[in-house]
Amino acid sequence: MTAQALGTLVLAGGAIGVLVWLVNKIGRALTAVLEALATVTMVLVAVWLLVKTVYVAVKAAVTHWRTTLGGALLTLCLWWWGWIPVVGAIVAVAGILAVWRWRHRLSFETRVGRWLRSWWQRWAVYARKLPGWLRACGLTVSDADRPIVVTANPLGRNKVRRQPKQRADQVPRVLRVRSGASWDEVRVRLVPGQKPEDFDDAARALAVARGVARCQVRELSPNVVSIDFQRRNLLADTVDCLDLADLTAMPGTDVDLAKVWSGRTDYGVDWHQSLTGSHTLHAGVTGAGKGAQMWCPLVSIAPAIRDGLVRVSGIDPKGMELAYGRRIFHRYAVTGKDALALLDDLIGVMDRRKAEFAGRLRSVPISREHPLEIVEFDEIGALIRYIGDRKLREAITERVALLTTQGRALGCTVRGYVQEPTKDTVPVRELFPRRICLRVATKSHVGMVLGDQAYERGAWANRIGENEPGVGYLFGEGIREPLRIRGGWVPDETIKDLEAFVTGTTPPSRPGTIHTFPNVRSARDNAPGGAA
Repeated sequence: MTAQALGTLVLAGGAIGVLVWLVNKIGRALTAVLEALATVTMVLVAVWLLVKTVYVAVKAAVTHWRTTLGGALLTLCLWWWGWIPVVGAIVAVAGILAVWRWRHRLSFETRVGRWLRSWWQRWAVYARKLPGWLRACGLTVSDADRPIVVTANPLGRNKVRRQPKQRADQVPRVLRVRSGASWDEVRVRLVPGQKPEDFDDAARALAVARGVARCQVRELSPNVVSIDFQRRNLLADTVDCLDLADLTAMPGTDVDLAKVWSGRTDYGVDWHQSLTGSHTLHAGVTGAGKGAQMWCPLVSIAPAIRDGLVRVSGIDPKGMELAYGRRIFHRYAVTGKDALALLDDLIGVMDRRKAEFAGRLRSVPISREHPLEIVEFDEIGALIRYIGDRKLREAITERVALLTTQGRALGCTVRGYVQEPTKDTVPVRELFPRRICLRVATKSHVGMVLGDQAYERGAWANRIGENEPGVGYLFGEGIREPLRIRGGWVPDETIKDLEAFVTGTTPPSRPGTIHTFPNVRSARDNAPGGAA
């Protein structure tokens, strides 16, 4: 080996040694840096998890403060006294609440019952089961988006494939549960991609999933809806009308014609309707209870009829329903010609009021000189569709259209009743702002009466039983969700008593019945122009 070769080997070995030494130093430095980064990362992750845990705990404590406070108190009691005294106290409190509910259920429900039931329904029923119901009813949004991965292939074309990812669903979140005497109101927040109409379409499926008779969806805001489940039917029993004996001393001026008691609602509260400034169309098959919708408001405003503040006119093509209380009506018609004359007389009243108040007031004030004119038009389809005289049909339809379009401000109210609510039968049905759908034969009739999407929003009038006369769904005047109501039942003897009440005569005597209607005056004595 020559000296030059030896020197080259020595230099190469030295260079390799230096390189190894540098790599060793760099490796140690990198190891120290990575260890430091790992330590910092672990600290940051731990801090982030701690902050997230605290945030979730604080949010849960604020959002569900009753549950959090109760759990904290229970934990402290268990830690301080042990489980035996705590279990004994819980049993004692449960016994007290049970006796309270048994002895005075109304005060229990008002003070304690609804809160306990709401808490239990939320955590034991809806928080646990509602996500499954929503998935089964198709009310979730599938998170099917998977990232696209491009694989480079040096020997050929690049391959494009989707990264496999477990499929997940975005489920609406329960915000609050309120449990009343008959309904559970479950407020949920929609996820992006959903709309309230999706829940309207699934209302029937949700009712079946919950195992209840009815489900109704109410839109509270663009992304929050309330899914209401009916646990009990509060309208299963007959609702009695007001007692005329309690109205004897009431002056007619004390009757609020804008808030007339007419029955009960599905939420267990009184149902009031306005007889001023609106017209109402009632639709239902024979035996659906149109009589309750007709007579109950008249009983409630009996003092106003007696004192001449209200004049009631009746159009009764059958000559039976309204004829039973004939003396209540200021005007009465059975035939088509008589009905046309009655409507012409009302239009004449409107024309006179126009001439007197035009330019002075926007609406006619109700008084004895200008009483509220109410038209009870029974079987309206018989005179505007089925009567043989075409010209007479068209004339009656024209008069009804004039009353419903101009009567609001002039103190005229039309209340129509029909069995078949098709457009051909009632061509002026859209002119009635308020509509009530009683029991009907088919699902399509619900939409004809209450409008599009009414059935989807819970107005299942075709499913009302034959043993529920007077039950129906109210829609109109700003109500998005149909309201289920039941009109007060007015027996035959009460109609005769109402005649005696408003005319000042003695009602027919019945065994065991005593009538006391002192100081009553005839509505015809107070009404301008006397009886028709």
